[in-house]
Amino acid sequence: MTSIESIRRSVPDRASRRARIAVSALFLTNGALFANILPRYPEIKAALDLDNVGYGLAIAAYPAGAIAAGLLAAVLIRRFGSARIAVIGTIATGLGLLAAALAPSGILFAVALLLGGAADAITDVAQNAHGLRVQRRYGRSIINSFHAIWSIGAVLGGGMAAAAIALQLPLGVHLGISTTVFAAVAFTALWFCLPGRDEEADAEATAEPVELQTAVRRGVSPRTVMVVIALTLIAMAGAVAEDAGNSWATLYLSESLGAAAAIAPLGFIALVGAQFIGRMLGDGMTDRFGQRAVARVGGLIAAGGMTLALIFPSVPGTIAGFAAVGFGIATLIPAAMHAADELPGLKPGVGLTIVSWLLRLGFLLSPPFVGFIADNESLRAGLIVAPASALVAVLLAGVLEKRKVRE
Repeated sequence: MTSIESIRRSVPDRASRRARIAVSALFLTNGALFANILPRYPEIKAALDLDNVGYGLAIAAYPAGAIAAGLLAAVLIRRFGSARIAVIGTIATGLGLLAAALAPSGILFAVALLLGGAADAITDVAQNAHGLRVQRRYGRSIINSFHAIWSIGAVLGGGMAAAAIALQLPLGVHLGISTTVFAAVAFTALWFCLPGRDEEADAEATAEPVELQTAVRRGVSPRTVMVVIALTLIAMAGAVAEDAGNSWATLYLSESLGAAAAIAPLGFIALVGAQFIGRMLGDGMTDRFGQRAVARVGGLIAAGGMTLALIFPSVPGTIAGFAAVGFGIATLIPAAMHAADELPGLKPGVGLTIVSWLLRLGFLLSPPFVGFIADNESLRAGLIVAPASALVAVLLAGVLEKRKVRE
C-alpha cells in the first residue's frame, strides 16, 4: 500500500465523523445525568432522615442494579444494536434518577436508584460498544477520548447541581430539567450514530453469560485467573476511591467542615475535573512510561493528596485532596479493562466483561462501609478508604503492562 493510500484510509468519512460526535454526546450525557443528583444527596439524606449507614445502603442500590443488569447488556445489544440500547438506557437512567429525587421514603429512594443503576450499566456497555464501532471506522484508537468526554459531562452535571443549589431550585424541578435536556440530546444523537449493527465490534466490547461460562468450562490457566483477579481489584480500587468523591465529598464538606451549600459540591467537581485532565494525559503518559508506572505514580498521588487532606482538614485542602484522587486514579479502570481484554487464553470481550462487571463491587461495597465507619467514628475516618484503595492499586500494578521498548 502506498503512503497516499494509507493517508486516504486513515481519514474518516463524514458519517464516521458525525458518529464520533454522536457517541461523544452519549458519553457526555451519561456523565452529566448522574452528576446532577450526586451533589444533592445531602439534602435527600436529610429529607428522608437517613443515618450514615442507611444512606450508604440506599446509594449502594445504584451499583447493585448495575451488577444485576450488567451481563444483560450484551444480549440486548446484539439483538437491537448498540446505538438504540444506549439511547433507551440513557432515557431510563434519567427517569430512574428523577424518581429517586422525588422518592418519599428511603426504601423507594433505594428502589429508584436500583432501577437507574441497572439502566446506567446497560447504557455504559452499549455506548462503549458503539464507540468501538466508530473506532474501527477511524482505524486508530479514539475510545479514551470518549471517556474523557464522560468526565466533562460529570463536571457539567456537577456544575448544574451547584447552580441549582445556589438558586434553591427544588429537587424535582432540577432533575426534571436535567432528565428532559439530556434525554433530548441522546435521542438527537441516535440519528447520527452508525446505522445497523456491527457484530464483530459489538462482540469485542461485550460477552454474553454463555460465553463466560464457556470460557470457564474449557479451562483457564491458574495464572490467567490470578491476573484477572488482580486486574479486577485494581479496577475496584479505582471505583472505591472515585466513590469517596461521588457519594461523600459534598456531605463531608458541608456537614463535617461547614462549607456553604454552593461550595460543598466543589469536592466532587474537583475530582471529576482532575480525572478528566488525567485521562486526557493518560494515553501519552502510558505510551511513554507504560501502564504499570502510570498506575503506581497515580496511586501515590491519590493516596498522598487525600491523606494530607484528612490529616489537615480544611475546605480548600479537602477540595485539593479530592482533585488529587481524581487525577491519580484516572487511568486505573481504563488500564485494567485494556489489560483484561488482551489476556491470552480468553476470547475478545470475556476479560473486559468480567472486569467491567465486577469492578462495580467497589461502588457497591464502599458506601455502606464508609457509612458504618462514619456512624461509629466519623466521616473523616471513613474517607480513609480513598487513600487505602489507591495504595492497593500501587501494590497490584505489577500485573499491568510495562513500558514498550521501541525497536
